Amino acid sequence: MLNRRILRIKAFKVMYEYAVRGGMSLGDALSELEQSCQATRDLYLYMLATVSPLTREARRRIDAAKTKFNPTEEDLHPNEKFADNALAPILDSDIDLKKLLEKKHLSWEQYDIFIRNVLDSAQEKPWFKKYMATPGSSLKEDCALFRKIFENEFEDSPELHAILEEKSLYWMDDLGYALIRDCTTLDALGEGKPWRLPELYKSDEVKQQNPAAEVSSDKVFVTKLLSNAFSGYEATFNKVIESVPDWDSDRLFAADMAIIALGVAESSTFSDIPRNVTLNEYIEISKFYCSPKSRQFINGLLDKMTAKQEQ
Repeated sequence: MLNRRILRIKAFKVMYEYAVRGGMSLGDALSELEQSCQATRDLYLYMLATVSPLTREARRRIDAAKTKFNPTEEDLHPNEKFADNALAPILDSDIDLKKLLEKKHLSWEQYDIFIRNVLDSAQEKPWFKKYMATPGSSLKEDCALFRKIFENEFEDSPELHAILEEKSLYWMDDLGYALIRDCTTLDALGEGKPWRLPELYKSDEVKQQNPAAEVSSDKVFVTKLLSNAFSGYEATFNKVIESVPDWDSDRLFAADMAIIALGVAESSTFSDIPRNVTLNEYIEISKFYCSPKSRQFINGLLDKMTAKQEQ
């Protein structure tokens, strides 16, 4: 599930925390990394788990309308297409998924108002109305509809953001990636592929799909990366100071040093990864977490320091 770009970002966040406050052991750092990785998959599952409560809410509304004192013709003969979607039963029938959600206390029961608001909002959208007006039904169409809901109703929802902040410190940063993976899952199910719980690491997912595939372990990669960046942090810091003697050490931002430490560690640890790939990865990360001036500084230093390692 987690690709190497995401794993590098997670390692960066742990290194950043260490660069800011120090006092962290390698064991603590690796434990923090593992928790962060697990949290992303938990969020992916939690958001996927909205399918069933949204479906149940649609059914509840239909049943309630039929029991009105003076029901209309539409109340008595409603369009039940969404309430009868084929996706919810697939997820509901997965015992392992149900047990995992219960074990991790991933439930939407206490957030029924949010579920109602999402359904209210979705039902007003042209794409939802078109879905409901189209005769017949299919799993592909149902999955496509839920993909629309995931794309349009979640990422920019202040109500959802408040829920996620309440449940986990990690989740706000991971929401975009989790939703992308949810949409990928919906696409696969819509194409008739079987549902299965995803492995935590992308390399394990590849092996699950093709046992004969030769892939290096992403868990080993990120563990070695963080371990070597962590243990070599002071040496890297000193080399940075030596490389720019006119640069006051107090001006080195924690984010800059965290990225440089990881880039140097990756270049020295993984000879099978081309140097330009390593440089590009950390320059891309710096675009989100560093200032434009810092990015130029990081680019130049990483290029210089990793070039020396190749000599």
